[in-house]
Amino acid sequence: MNKNSLVAILVWMVLLFVPITQYGQLFDKSGPQPKKTEKKDEKKKSPFKDYKEIITEDAISDEGLFTVHKVNEKHFFEINDDLIGKEILITSRISGFVKGLNFGGAGVRSRPQQVIRWERKDNDLLLRSVSYNSVATEEDPIYQSVKNNNFEPIVMVFDIKARGMDSVTSVIDISPLFTTDVPMIGAMSDNQRKNFGIRSLDKSRSFVNSMKAFPENVEVKHVLSYTGSKLPDNQLTGTLSVEMNQSFILLPENPMQPRLWDARVGYFSINQTNYSLDEQRAGQRRFITKWRLEPKDMAAYKRGELVEPIKPIVYYIDPATPYEWRPYIKQGIEDWQVAFEAAGFKNAIIAKDPPSKEEDPDWSPEDVRYSVVRYVSTDIQNAMGPHVHDPRTGEIIESDIIWYHNVMNLLRNWFFIQTAAINPEARSVKFKNEIMGRLIRFVSAHEVGHTLGLPHNMGSSSAYPVESLRDPEFTKRMGTAPSIMDYARFNYVAQPGDGDVGLMPNIGPYDKWSIMYGYKVITDADNYEDERLTLNNWITERADDPIYRFGRQRFRPTDPSAQTEDIGDNSMKASEYGIENLKRIVPNLIEWTSEEAKDFKDLNELYNNVLGQFRRYLGHVTANIGGIYEFNKTYDENDVIYTHVPKERQEEAMAFLQKHIFETPEWAIDQDILRRIEEDGNMERIRRLQEGALNSLLSPDRLNRVIENQTLNGAQAYSLTELFTDVRSSVFTEILNGGNIDTYRRNLQRTTVDVMAGLMKNQRNEFENSDIQAVARGNLKVIMEAARNYSNQQDELSAFHAEDLAERIDMILDPR
Repeated sequence: MNKNSLVAILVWMVLLFVPITQYGQLFDKSGPQPKKTEKKDEKKKSPFKDYKEIITEDAISDEGLFTVHKVNEKHFFEINDDLIGKEILITSRISGFVKGLNFGGAGVRSRPQQVIRWERKDNDLLLRSVSYNSVATEEDPIYQSVKNNNFEPIVMVFDIKARGMDSVTSVIDISPLFTTDVPMIGAMSDNQRKNFGIRSLDKSRSFVNSMKAFPENVEVKHVLSYTGSKLPDNQLTGTLSVEMNQSFILLPENPMQPRLWDARVGYFSINQTNYSLDEQRAGQRRFITKWRLEPKDMAAYKRGELVEPIKPIVYYIDPATPYEWRPYIKQGIEDWQVAFEAAGFKNAIIAKDPPSKEEDPDWSPEDVRYSVVRYVSTDIQNAMGPHVHDPRTGEIIESDIIWYHNVMNLLRNWFFIQTAAINPEARSVKFKNEIMGRLIRFVSAHEVGHTLGLPHNMGSSSAYPVESLRDPEFTKRMGTAPSIMDYARFNYVAQPGDGDVGLMPNIGPYDKWSIMYGYKVITDADNYEDERLTLNNWITERADDPIYRFGRQRFRPTDPSAQTEDIGDNSMKASEYGIENLKRIVPNLIEWTSEEAKDFKDLNELYNNVLGQFRRYLGHVTANIGGIYEFNKTYDENDVIYTHVPKERQEEAMAFLQKHIFETPEWAIDQDILRRIEEDGNMERIRRLQEGALNSLLSPDRLNRVIENQTLNGAQAYSLTELFTDVRSSVFTEILNGGNIDTYRRNLQRTTVDVMAGLMKNQRNEFENSDIQAVARGNLKVIMEAARNYSNQQDELSAFHAEDLAERIDMILDPR
């Protein structure tokens, strides 16, 4: 074997032992190559569909806070990544009127406003509900605990269908949010669902109507169809369909500095538990709701000059508003300018007509950038002034005043009944346009006040002496109350011959003060706590002047100086004057309501309004009995908050009731009117008036306050026994002293026995351990004995009545 042959054999042997993988690498270029395979595995397939596959050429799109798309029957939100984690406010309104469901008509909220935020989790977007009831500073160690103990619920999860063309947006099918039963944005409360027998939401009859996107909000209209058994309307269908409007509103990037709420000044408010406060407990902070007003020229503002705000409050008038009423609604809005001047601002609130389609084709009353007086064509006799606010700070973001066409009928009735005795302009069923316009301006200003953050101030009108309301100079200068936010409608106190008195409230001294409290910039304060002492000083400077007093509204007033529909500082004097005017109106009702070829509908309506006004007077007076004044104070004022109404004032109230309701109100029984409006029912009408007065006077809560007052103040208090004795002596005069008992008095006496019997039964255990039952029992015994001893040979019916009364009481005291 030569040398070359040996080399060849050795090479062959080496190649024989080379690993096959390496062999492949050396010789097979088409074989597997590990490094290239690793790179290929890194390119995973996208979990999302192609954008154009979801948002096709058929899409109808609208760009704004979210871009919204309609593709055939599907609806999509395209949400920018920048919005993930941002706070967004949702307000849910019923956009159409459903009889029996949403008193107030279109635009009324169905659910409380909610804050949500979008959160990305893998390939989904979570819709989470955010609460600001409990808060803490992010830098504070307790912040994480607050967050953990207020875990944000997940309302709904959405698959991300596609990423946007530039990969900074997520596309989700939003339809399920608006076509399934989501309580957070639904049409009904739990009580409504129960009352209407709601069984389920029918998804097949629920759909999205429209979606509109604006720079700071997105508006969605959708229809929800429920099945139920006790529906408020169209019961035969078994269906309740409601059109909803959902507003998604981006909250401000830089929250407004809030202002502290104080019980001594009336403002709507938000309440928070703040765990970062330097208090040895879960500290509470309450902030008022207000617009963000900032001076354009801070240097001039500090010098005390009136300065325009950077962004004024602007209200647009709904294009649906009749032309003749637009100027008056605008005047009511801009009447508040004088109040903002007290806070250092000029032109702070402005009314505008909406732009035409040519001027701004994109303008919409649903755009959150615009506050609008919405004109609603329903028969509801009302107007409303709600607002949307930032739950973090109380900043009002926008407001849509709901103005119902038929509020004019309510104004006609009020103005007629309360002023016609002294005001010829009110003596007809249809007022001149300038008269109705002035009334519209009044209501407009009142509703705007609500949208500025002001609640009703029912204690305002009691600041003015009753006699001052008959003074032309005083009423022209001061109006009928210091605040237009009171329910101090019109001047029912002024009498014929008093002259050209003022008839209604205007923006008054209290209104100017409350706007100053809420909106005046405290320039040397860096935060809301720095403002506390300044705000308190403002309040205490005015504490002794009743003009600046705030009296909260209550459903059942215990404070007679803070009632609805009253004026003046003495309910008895004011109501006495009011009744004298009603006595002047009733004989003229037929003449003042007459129209050729018309029926007596207006006569009927206004006559019943007269009785309604009389009923109000009775209520105003009754509130004094067992009444307790509430004047809010703080420690530094060194005074009490609650004081009982003096005995003399309570006795004055009882004397009024004895005169005006326990004695038959004969003036209200006008045969000429009754024969034109009804065939019968007058006796029952009078009986109901008297029964209402008795039930209110002898209500358990009032009687318990009387007992407590007597316990605390002894002989200085109007006692429970004195109250019952006064009722007994005035209602059962004939039984106790002899004399004929007419039909009205017989009805009153039976009704009084029934009311006292209700106190004996005590079905709701309202006074199990009080003296009420004992005093009611004792008085029934006295009445029973007097009825048994009653004798009347001249009037057999009176005798039968007395005998029957005795038997009724005997059965109450000793049920068989």
